[in-house]
Amino acid sequence: MKIKIKHLAVSLVLTMLGVECQAIKSSELKYFDAGQFPVIGTLARDATKEYSRLPDSLENVVRKDVWELGKDPAGMAVRFRTDASAIGARWKSLRKFNMNHMTATGVRGLDLYVLDNGRWTTLSSGRPAFNDHYTSTVIMTDMKPQMREYMLYLPLYDGIDSLMIGVDSTAVILPPAINSPRRERPIIMYGTSILQGGCASRPGMCHTSIIERMLDREVINLGFSGNAKLDIEIARLIAGCPNPGVVVIDALPNLKTPELIERLPIFYKTIRDAHPDVPIILVESPIFPLMRFNMETLATITDKNNALKKLYDRFVADGDDKITYFKGEDILGDCVEGTVDNYHFTDMGFSHYADALSPHIKALLEE
Repeated sequence: MKIKIKHLAVSLVLTMLGVECQAIKSSELKYFDAGQFPVIGTLARDATKEYSRLPDSLENVVRKDVWELGKDPAGMAVRFRTDASAIGARWKSLRKFNMNHMTATGVRGLDLYVLDNGRWTTLSSGRPAFNDHYTSTVIMTDMKPQMREYMLYLPLYDGIDSLMIGVDSTAVILPPAINSPRRERPIIMYGTSILQGGCASRPGMCHTSIIERMLDREVINLGFSGNAKLDIEIARLIAGCPNPGVVVIDALPNLKTPELIERLPIFYKTIRDAHPDVPIILVESPIFPLMRFNMETLATITDKNNALKKLYDRFVADGDDKITYFKGEDILGDCVEGTVDNYHFTDMGFSHYADALSPHIKALLEE
């Protein structure tokens, strides 16, 4: 009798905490192909793979590592509206990828946001099946049925082969009625594994997506983990965007000083020739907490930052008054808990970076 009472008490506690089986199962939802709704965060709008960041034309042109990373839909999101009381998703991961310093939800999960009183607010994440390419899950349930705007962020470090959005049987699901984040004059950000999202706990916590919500402006995430080598093909892709608002170049962690000196002038000129009036921000390498102790790292990063500053000064001397400079010491500031491994960012680090960089981007957009 005591055992039964104890089990009942535990059950009641779990129910109060929302840990019990969800009121609606994934199989009870009706599903719609996410491809019928707008996808933000890509310059490859006509790619055969609809959740790719790179156009088909680059498949046999850009380096293989860059092409494969372009299949990761970092920063991309599906926009829709629905009056659903429950929302779920079914998706297939390309690689079932996992890392030892980043959550599976960040690597290959989903992240659902709702527009609430004019502000994008997190609802819940779609946690991936850990040992399977396929995931089917309910993300949010028991909501009051009313039409709301939603944004579903896609995985940061694994591609999606297919994606379905599920709603309860009485609900309708439609394209968005509100242009938010605004898609005119997108912010294009190019960089490393940090910019791709390593190591956010969930897709919406990468700083590019935080800035997107802060400024209510579409952000194109061109982060290529370990491969931000200033490839000219990526510069041409950025140059081909008809209406960028601001371009951010944040590639130093993946470059050696000689590579930076050799490649940045060509990369920069390709973009500048195409967009003479678009603001460009050059970002130094972050000043990581590790640098207080590791003198070799300190010397390497200091050398690269000094080289970047000299290039910036040269561009300004040549007459570019639309280029600005962002110091590495401002990326994390005094946030000593901002990294997972002294290089890749926690959610705290990403939030700090977004808080520091977004006012500069906003000012440039408003000029």
